[in-house]
Amino acid sequence: MINQISFVIPKGSLEEQTLKYLKLADLEVKRASTRDYSPVIKDLRISRVKILRPQEIPIYVEAGYFDLGITGLDWVLETGTNVKTVAELPYSKRESDRVKIVLAVHEKSDVSLPAELKPNSKVSTEYPNLTKKYFERLGLPVNIFLSYGATEAKVPDIMDAIVDITETGETIRRSGLKIIDVILESSTVLIANINSYNEKRQSIEEIKTLILGAMDAEKRVLIKLNIPQEKLEDVIMLLPTMKAPSVSKLYNTDYYAVESVVEKEKINELIPKLKRFGAEDILELGINKIVD
Repeated sequence: MINQISFVIPKGSLEEQTLKYLKLADLEVKRASTRDYSPVIKDLRISRVKILRPQEIPIYVEAGYFDLGITGLDWVLETGTNVKTVAELPYSKRESDRVKIVLAVHEKSDVSLPAELKPNSKVSTEYPNLTKKYFERLGLPVNIFLSYGATEAKVPDIMDAIVDITETGETIRRSGLKIIDVILESSTVLIANINSYNEKRQSIEEIKTLILGAMDAEKRVLIKLNIPQEKLEDVIMLLPTMKAPSVSKLYNTDYYAVESVVEKEKINELIPKLKRFGAEDILELGINKIVD
């Protein structure tokens, strides 16, 4: 009997990438419109799906309203929730990467280190709990103001500093600010309710396997080729592989068929080299999932 799970996924900055990877994992989110917050995933393991703000997701998963969720590690830490981190999903708003929670001040400020901020400086942030703990560790009293967006626009007219999220730092620099410290690095995480993970572990782990398998496959391709026996070893030496290439002799010839999984970003350099070393009938094929 399959243990069905309820699944909550993020709206907003993580939404596009999350929907993309779920589709690649054959867990496509079907919705009537972009304002449909109760979509469907046609999978026997998933009974119910909701789309909510990532800030809320750890709270609802901890409380048991959902068995499984996708959110940012930053929001798990900010909310202080007790949830099971099932997997790190290395993607952010625009790309496969981590994001940073940073402390920034105006670019013309004399402050270049956190300790140089004056006591009781005004700090705007969407992360009041993380910010409070950070300044407590520094032993520096500050006044924290909760921000509801456009945090970077509040310095220097209203605030002395901000704590905000950034992928590249470009938005912060364009706003005339400079980063003086990185408070933490955050990534997207797959989280589960503690009781649900104990009771529905198989279904949760299977969903994790499908998502991670699709994410891994996106970065790789399968290459297949034929090669004469006398050139086989040279070609094998060229091939970067996950483990070892598959090699089989072609029927009634002195040729061998070789196939290997290689990194996608290297394939355009690799194919011309293989051809120079005598490879023939080279095929590059996409991969849907890679599961170790």
